[in-house]
Amino acid sequence: MVRVKESFKSLFTLQGLKLLLVAAVLLEATSLIQFFFSKKGLEEEANRRAESELVINRLEIEKVTNMVEQAAHDMAWSLTDKLDKPEQFEANLKQMLDTNPVIIDAAVAFTSEYYPEFGHWYEPLLARRTDGSYEPMVLGSEDHDYFQTDWYIHAVEQGEDYWSEPYYDESGGRTMLVTFATPLRDPEGRIVGMVGADLSLAWLTEKIVGIQVYPDSFSTLTSREGQIMACPAETLTVAKTIRYDTLMEKTGWKMSIVIPEDEIYRNAKRVGFVVLLLQIVGLFLLGLILQRTARNLRKLKAVSDSKDKIENELKIASAIQMAMLPKFFPPYPDRHDFDIFGTLMPAKEVGGDLFDYYIRDDRLFFCIGDVSGKGIPASLVMAVTRSLFRTVSGHESNPARILSQMNESMSQDNESNMFVTFFIGALDLTSGLLRYCNAGHNAPLLLTEEGVRKINVRPNCPIGIDEQMRYPQQELMVPSGATLFLYTDGLTEAENTRKELFGEERLLATARTISREPAREQVAIINEAVHIFVGAAPQSDDLTMLSIKFLGDPESITDRHLLLQNDIQQIPQLADFIETIAEESGISQALAMSLNLALEEAVTNVILYAYPDGTEGLVDIEAIIRKHQICFNITDSGRPFDPTQVAEVDTTLPLEERPIGGLGIHIVRSIMDEVSYNREDGHNFLRLIKNL
Repeated sequence: MVRVKESFKSLFTLQGLKLLLVAAVLLEATSLIQFFFSKKGLEEEANRRAESELVINRLEIEKVTNMVEQAAHDMAWSLTDKLDKPEQFEANLKQMLDTNPVIIDAAVAFTSEYYPEFGHWYEPLLARRTDGSYEPMVLGSEDHDYFQTDWYIHAVEQGEDYWSEPYYDESGGRTMLVTFATPLRDPEGRIVGMVGADLSLAWLTEKIVGIQVYPDSFSTLTSREGQIMACPAETLTVAKTIRYDTLMEKTGWKMSIVIPEDEIYRNAKRVGFVVLLLQIVGLFLLGLILQRTARNLRKLKAVSDSKDKIENELKIASAIQMAMLPKFFPPYPDRHDFDIFGTLMPAKEVGGDLFDYYIRDDRLFFCIGDVSGKGIPASLVMAVTRSLFRTVSGHESNPARILSQMNESMSQDNESNMFVTFFIGALDLTSGLLRYCNAGHNAPLLLTEEGVRKINVRPNCPIGIDEQMRYPQQELMVPSGATLFLYTDGLTEAENTRKELFGEERLLATARTISREPAREQVAIINEAVHIFVGAAPQSDDLTMLSIKFLGDPESITDRHLLLQNDIQQIPQLADFIETIAEESGISQALAMSLNLALEEAVTNVILYAYPDGTEGLVDIEAIIRKHQICFNITDSGRPFDPTQVAEVDTTLPLEERPIGGLGIHIVRSIMDEVSYNREDGHNFLRLIKNL
């Protein structure tokens, strides 16, 4: 029994000590938290009050400095046509002072011996006196050599506006002031001097004195170089202060509000006694805070690790994305009929722009696109778009059908409602014929020695919006030496720090200077122009450029036509047509006979199957004779008929086992190197190509 009581007592004592400890810790933690939040609230209040005063007074000061700048600019502009009448300068200066009461002095300082009759220095100045009168002066001497002043050097020698450091003006205003100087130009645009307007520091001091966030706080205004321009306090050596600053970009002045800590925390000290009473409770809360802090640190570490992982994954994604785009230039070193260079600069780690190209059958297939949105979603759509371009164009040569198939695929199940502006082209490297199709993208530029223009494009709808959309094909003959310059809107919509756009006019102006440059240099020059314009502004959108310079020789091509009625009796005319082609191209008689056989089979199929019995029509046969190739384009307006869809004939079977039909197209395929078909605008187009 005694042991049980002792155990119970021991347990009670232990529990009591625990309760007391908990109570003490709780009181201590409460006091600390109360003090912490009180201090934080007072700091936030001080910050809000200081920032509000800084913004209001900065705007008022900038309003005055802007008035001074505008007055000086207007003066410089008005004097441009009056430089031959120096006797009128005093009247102009008076008008400037009359309309701008904040300006105490106004002067015009000319370059050395601009007026020989006035000597080496000539600086007419009009000073405002305290009684409101004006005192005209002509300054400039060895003692007042304004050529050595910083405001003259910046305005005249460096040709830019400038706010001077504060100084005491012994010659004009006879007070502490700052000078705004702007270049003065003659009608030919040459800098002949500067127009200066003086702003008294007394006005600024009066303004700064009126800023008092707290009874013992004070404000200062310092120059670009750190000189004190206005300060109502007798000394700046105040212990334990909090400083709030704001910078005026044009002048480089910095306005500061300095508040003693005692002013901010005065109310906190008044509740110090209450805080002490709550220290025991505060200790407990402090323990909880420490525990939570440790837990939050662990969470923060987990978040940080997760963020690092995401950043690493974004880097990998960016590398994968960029690896999908062409990156080796020149891509075809053995070809000399075109020059190409492209670049993509994403605004984020991954972007939504794309460009691509490759050569198939002596045609350069190329594209450029811009996905709506940015970041990872746009990059995924970009990857899908590029893959679709490669897949569809690998078996289809018509840009309109390529684009229509891509649009149909991307419009299906497009729950994210993302779309792609897209331009696709197929450039025949032997003739310079460009077949292209547009889906809401910027019109490419055509750069020739005669000038620069946008090529004619139908805007159409971006891909990924309307599954039923069908895109029309357009054509353009690209002259030898001309350049197709393609770009995304990240180029024309690049913004500088003033939110101005680079725009089409700047692009066209730059493009007019680069028509003779190689493709890489063309992109580099335009890229440099954009970066100079943008300056320090962050990149807001992906920027992609693709330059294709056609270097082929279309004059080496011969074009022949033969127009037949849809009558089998017309077939013998093909023999004379082929004989003429053979003479011009220098091919052998055996090859000419093979070509004649293939052409007869193809035209016979058109006459028999494209036009129903009793229907009259024409068959147009065009022969394009190149140095290394002969291309036959057979066009008719009959019903849709695609001979290339006929299955291959199995020539290993006995004659009695072979199905009827298909032998004619088999002969054509065996003779020609390429056979392709498409239908556009109610016409059948059959193309036969023989490489020489």
